[in-house]
Amino acid sequence: MEIKSIAVENPDKLNFILGQTHFIKTAEDLHEALVNAVPGIKFGLAFCEASGPCLVRVEGNDEALKQLAARNAMAIGAGHTFIIFMKDAYPVNLLRAIRDVPEVVNIFCASANPVEVVIAEGKEGRGILGVIDGIRLKGVETEKDRRERIEFLRKIGYKIG
Repeated sequence: MEIKSIAVENPDKLNFILGQTHFIKTAEDLHEALVNAVPGIKFGLAFCEASGPCLVRVEGNDEALKQLAARNAMAIGAGHTFIIFMKDAYPVNLLRAIRDVPEVVNIFCASANPVEVVIAEGKEGRGILGVIDGIRLKGVETEKDRRERIEFLRKIGYKIG
C-alpha cells in the first residue's frame, strides 16, 4: 500500500466540501440538497463511483465549478467520495443539508484554505485517510485576537451584537 498526498486544485480560493458517500444517486441528491438549502447558489459537484463503470459523476449549475470539481475528483480518485465547489454560499449554510442526505457517511473538510488530501492506494483503488486543512498554527490567541474574532463575526452577521 502506498500513502500519497494530493493538493486540492483551488486557484480562486473558493469554499469547498469534501466528503464520503455510498451510492450512485448521491450526485442528484446532493444537487437537490444544495439548491434547497441556499437559493441562488452556484456550484459544481463531482462524485467518484466505486464499482460498475467507476466514473466521476458530475452535477451542478455552473460549468466552471463542475469542471473544477471533476478535475479534483479525478486527481483524488477515491471511490465513494464527493467534492463540491461553491459560490454565493458558504459551507456553514450547507453542512446540515449535506449531512441529511441519506447516502452521506462522512465529511472530511469544508474549507477555502489550501488543502491536501491524504490517500492510501492499494491494489484495487484509493481511500481518503484524512486531510491537511490550512497552514500550521502560529500560537494561541491573545485577548486582542479574541476581541477581533468576536467583532468580525458580528460584522458579517453570524452573531448578534
